[in-house]
Amino acid sequence: MLEVEKLRVKFPDSDHFLFKDLSLSIPFGQKVLIVGPSGSGKSTLLQILAGLIPNIIEVPLKAEKLQITSNYGIVFQDPDSQFCMPYVDEELAFVLENNQVPAVEMTEIIYDLLAKVNVRFENIHTPIHQLSGGMKQRLAIASALALQPQVLFLDEPTALLDVEGSKQVWDTITSIQGEQTIVIIEHKMEFVSDIVDRVIMLDDQGKIVADNSPSYVFQHYKQDFDQYGIWHPTSWSDYLASKSFKAIQTNRSNQKLIELESVSGYYQKTRRIFVENIVINKGDWIAITGANGSGKSTLVQTIMQLIKTKGTIHYHFADGRLPIYQKIAFVFQNPELQFVTNSVYHELAFSLKNKGNSNHTIIENHLMRYRLAHVRELHPYQLSMGQKRRLSVATATIMAEDIIILDEPTFGQDAINTFMMLDCLEELRQQGITIVMVTHDQQIVDHLATKEWIIEQGQLAEERYPCSFLSKEVGDSTHAL
Repeated sequence: MLEVEKLRVKFPDSDHFLFKDLSLSIPFGQKVLIVGPSGSGKSTLLQILAGLIPNIIEVPLKAEKLQITSNYGIVFQDPDSQFCMPYVDEELAFVLENNQVPAVEMTEIIYDLLAKVNVRFENIHTPIHQLSGGMKQRLAIASALALQPQVLFLDEPTALLDVEGSKQVWDTITSIQGEQTIVIIEHKMEFVSDIVDRVIMLDDQGKIVADNSPSYVFQHYKQDFDQYGIWHPTSWSDYLASKSFKAIQTNRSNQKLIELESVSGYYQKTRRIFVENIVINKGDWIAITGANGSGKSTLVQTIMQLIKTKGTIHYHFADGRLPIYQKIAFVFQNPELQFVTNSVYHELAFSLKNKGNSNHTIIENHLMRYRLAHVRELHPYQLSMGQKRRLSVATATIMAEDIIILDEPTFGQDAINTFMMLDCLEELRQQGITIVMVTHDQQIVDHLATKEWIIEQGQLAEERYPCSFLSKEVGDSTHAL
């Protein structure tokens, strides 16, 4: 049994306790889903139950009782944080070696593990850093399964996966779970509600406010889901019906901002993306979609020229003398890649200063809007993954000029912060700023995008216009007549 009694945690530089006298027990064999708003301590609780805190991660805590297991596997929100080796086969072999698996048996086991998470390589000796975020996440799950753990901790293991990839992973976990204890943090309720026996809900202070069967919690605690902004089966329909969601306006023009002609993007000497001709216009909201590993992130990195490119890219900005990084704000898939200061406040101040501005009021407004005011003094690395993601988006929107390019900005976000972020971006688009977003969320495509680029196997397979946008265009044209 996993058990903790009267748990208290206090992070450095924080003036309040997390989990003030929290008590919880999980019998072996139980499948548990932990839900709660961003920053409620879900990932911290998972790390305590796994023994990572305080044994490996030094965070002061007190508990009258703490009973954990040594036979566990864990999958983090950020897969890069758990890899030990540079290549796919070496990463899995490293785990198998620790389990004393004979070398002659490893290759077959490695292929079996990759097949379980639906990953196939022409050469398994592939550098991990070349994988997409979704492919890395599948590799992390395969590494955890290689341990044959008694307890499996899953911290949003499908956050970066497309719908089909998410379904395959949860089908895999369902098929192999057996007598294992599984503790899950996941926003995609539709995939896990039938897997788990129990749902534990935390409030924004890390206090347990619900603990019961999935059917009971979803039926009797909808008001709490709404209050704390936690995803539930009707979150999107409620948002679309609310006053905060405004129907898409066609505030776009034929003014070209960026044009790509026969452009390729390369990792080392390998071409990973090719587009014949695409145009980004002023006022567009472009959603870039496609399966994991198809080349979505590579495309936006190519547009920014963060990787080697061939072909012609035209930047039709009002002032062609300025470098593109002063006209395009970019949000990486991994938010930690863009932090440069020692506090949340100074991260925003630095971005604003790059725009030639130092207005304190603007910074305060962004802290409030992105729900970061209470962590303003913390180092960005001390934030939860959801808070890190919001900070990365806030640093982009505070310096927005012509275009904001975002790579999976809503992953790991609870409902209230996802909708807040989308509202902020749509407001900017109404002001003439163009949005280019990599996303797996079809709801965003259907209800907010003016254009969708579908990427398949390293190429732009289709450019389409979502039905909601076409309907609005037709309505505006009819009204004009």
